[in-house]
Amino acid sequence: MSDTDDEKEGPAVPLGDGPPVEGAPPARVASRLHYAVEKSEIIRREGETTIRTPEGPRELASVLEESEEVYFDTRQAFENAIHDVIGTGPVPTAEE
Repeated sequence: MSDTDDEKEGPAVPLGDGPPVEGAPPARVASRLHYAVEKSEIIRREGETTIRTPEGPRELASVLEESEEVYFDTRQAFENAIHDVIGTGPVPTAEE
């Protein structure tokens, strides 16, 4: 299979034409951090960031305040703590 064959197939995941979703995916925020890191440092650096949740957009600081974790030694530990608070599931889109 050549590179041109890949280009003809299009993206691996089809992108919808619907309205944009407010907020950043939690994984994007996690990728900007260096681990190990304390919760207070994440709040200082990224606390005002709006993240996507199944219940709609939320500020990261408010999500982290609901978590009992105070230190994240790995990216996975951070993402797990976020998902323990916000849950998992589809993220609603904005209605136009």
